[in-house]
Amino acid sequence: MSVADLDMITIALSKGRIFEETLPLLAAAGIVPTEHPEQSRKLIISTNQPDVRVVIVRASDVPTYVQYGAADIGIAGKDVLLEHGGAGLYQPLDLNIAKCRMSVAVPEGFDYAAAVKWGARLRVATKYLNTAREHFAAKGVHVDLVKLYGSMELAPLVGLADAIVDLVSSGATLRANHLLEVEEIMQISSRLVVNQAALKMKRERLAPMMDAFAAVVAP
Repeated sequence: MSVADLDMITIALSKGRIFEETLPLLAAAGIVPTEHPEQSRKLIISTNQPDVRVVIVRASDVPTYVQYGAADIGIAGKDVLLEHGGAGLYQPLDLNIAKCRMSVAVPEGFDYAAAVKWGARLRVATKYLNTAREHFAAKGVHVDLVKLYGSMELAPLVGLADAIVDLVSSGATLRANHLLEVEEIMQISSRLVVNQAALKMKRERLAPMMDAFAAVVAP
C-alpha cells in the first residue's frame, strides 16, 4: 500500500444510498463528514476528526481503491465485490445496509420458464457478468451475455436482449417498463472491506472503528 498517508485513515464511499446509510455507522464511531457529496463537488471530504477523511468514488471502484491502498477501508455492495473478486481485501462485516436483490427479469409475455425448460439460448443484458455467468451455468442454461453499464431495462424493450440480470429494490422500475422479475439470484447488502496491509499497520486505529460498526449492526 502507499505510505504517503500513514497518519491518515481514508474511507472510500460512493454517493447515494450507501453514503446515506453509512452515516449512522460513522456517527457511532464518532466520525462526521464536514460536507455532503450531493451538495459538494469535492471528492475528498474531511471529517470532524483531523486524521480521518472520506473519498467519494464510483461504487464499482471502491474495492479497487481499498485493494491498492488508496483507501484503508471502504463500503461496497456484495454485487460489486463478486464482480471484483475480492483479491487483497479483508471482508470482516456484513453491514446489512443498502439491501436489495439481484434478479432475472424479462418482458411481460415472455415465457421464461418454458425457454429454460426447452434449452433455449438466451441473450442476457447485465453489468454483472461473473454473477450472471455462474448463475446460468449452474442451471445449465445457455446464455450470451451482453455487457451494459446502465439503463438495463431498455435492453429487452428494443430487442437487444431476452432478459436482464440487475439489482431490484422495490421493483417499480421494472413494472414501469413492463418487465417481470422471474427469478431471484441472491440477496444483496453492503459489506465493510479493509486493506490487508492497513489492518496490520493501523490496527490500533481501525479496530475501534470496526467494533463501533459491528455494535450498530449487531441485533
